[in-house]
Amino acid sequence: MTLVLDTSIFFSEIPVEGPAWTTPSVVEELGDLHAKCRFEVLAATGLRVREPREEDRVRVEAAALATGDTGVLSRTDRDILALALELSAVLVTDDFAVQNVAHRLGIETRSIRQRPARAIRWRYRCSGCGRYWREPGDCPVCGAAIKRKLK
Repeated sequence: MTLVLDTSIFFSEIPVEGPAWTTPSVVEELGDLHAKCRFEVLAATGLRVREPREEDRVRVEAAALATGDTGVLSRTDRDILALALELSAVLVTDDFAVQNVAHRLGIETRSIRQRPARAIRWRYRCSGCGRYWREPGDCPVCGAAIKRKLK
């Protein structure tokens, strides 16, 4: 089984078995000496790095919009999701928002240290007047912040 690795795997000592991929944006996030060394070890044993296709990034954006996770996904999150989608790979991550979008896209996920996330749908509620909206921002009725909450 092919794996796509999120940044958090490089901060752990969990073994990685089988063919593995990651993205350049994950490599850029490795500021810790231990994580860089772990990357070098995995790269020496076959870890490959590449950018995902643009059409898969577009599909990730649409899925993130549908789940309500657009505002919390980083560029790196979007990249690993798109690469896992392209390669039909298992995504290794502890990030709940990433797992939620992966569920929407039909991508199998594997947690590293956390419990697996269940698929959720977000709603947006005004912190002032309590009205529900389709996206975060400022409430057009009262002007208060619209915040994300579980459906």
